Amino acid sequence: MVGLSSKRFRASYGVSEYMQLAGYRIIPVNPEETEVLGEKSYPTLEALPEKIDLVNIFRRSEFVSDVVDAAIRVGAKAIWMQEGVEDDVAAARAKAAGMDVVMDRCILKEHARRKRQRA
Repeated sequence: MVGLSSKRFRASYGVSEYMQLAGYRIIPVNPEETEVLGEKSYPTLEALPEKIDLVNIFRRSEFVSDVVDAAIRVGAKAIWMQEGVEDDVAAARAKAAGMDVVMDRCILKEHARRKRQRA
């Protein structure tokens, strides 16, 4: 989760906590944090010691391009841009690199909706 904050009132915290409780491993990427939700935080995607499947971007749209480029470099499989986060050019680069891309959607809302549909 790029941009995950330890501040409980931030949307990134609530969304990440929900996904963690749903069984997903959340790895914080934020140079301002050392640990969030019991997980060590890393300053960049390149600093992660393991491969990642999905890069969830909780940053403003003007920062998406750099995050997508880093995700391509580390071989991530997918990019998810949270609600209000959009960058068509970066999304096209990610798709050209073989990544799945979701833009301007909340992963918590999508997960909860799909969970309800299965029930």
